[in-house]
Amino acid sequence: MVKKIFPAVAFIVFLSSCSAFKTLNFTSNKQVAKVETPAPETKFIEEIAVVPQAKTTIISSTSTNAKKEVKTVAKTSNKQPVATNTKSLNAENIPVKIEGAKPVENIFTSQTPEVESASPIQLKYAILMDTEVESLPSTSLLEAVDEWYGVRYRTGGHTKNGVDCSGFTFEVYTALFGMAIPRVSWEQYKASTKLSTTDLEEGDLVFFNTRGRGVSHVGIYLGHNKFIHASVSRGVMVNDLFESYYLKRFIGGGRIENKEMVIAGAD
Repeated sequence: MVKKIFPAVAFIVFLSSCSAFKTLNFTSNKQVAKVETPAPETKFIEEIAVVPQAKTTIISSTSTNAKKEVKTVAKTSNKQPVATNTKSLNAENIPVKIEGAKPVENIFTSQTPEVESASPIQLKYAILMDTEVESLPSTSLLEAVDEWYGVRYRTGGHTKNGVDCSGFTFEVYTALFGMAIPRVSWEQYKASTKLSTTDLEEGDLVFFNTRGRGVSHVGIYLGHNKFIHASVSRGVMVNDLFESYYLKRFIGGGRIENKEMVIAGAD
């Protein structure tokens, strides 16, 4: 019995001794690294431009007295603010007005259609000649030739029922200038002052060798290398001097001098 009690007493004495215990330290000797949360990435909103201000205010606080000190830092720049079509924000994200900025003009409302006042006949020949309305020949010339546009070809003809090349030029010159020119194409060539392509003007005559025997075809020059004539295949129509068929057969231009306009309102 004594043998059982003696160890128990000894154990109790051991536990009752405060000096036998040492404070257990469960803290690790290693320092715990502080995890810093990265600053949120600055993102710029579309169509928003940050404009630098003339003065920037920096607010700092002291750790001891927790007093705020305001420091003003002046910033100068040689560049003037550029007017843009976007909103501008200052450091506090408040829209600011840029002095001297000019509003962007709407190009669609500032332009006036150039063909607004064009007549139907001008629009027609602007398309036929592939040019602008402003560079067309005189309205009087267009009206005179347009009366014959589309009339079918007929050898020796000079009416709206059928007309040949020299009959067409003869009738137009009679109506437009009040003058009688020779009836046949080669005679019209002889009666005119000879011109190169660079000297041609609106209303001049253009001559071609289509049969291999000298002048056999004639038309009226409209400008921009275009001429109107009575073609055998399609009647009165507009063609280009530099089309391969006519370029190979072109002889030259001719001008009937001392033409006088007799149509009222001709320009």
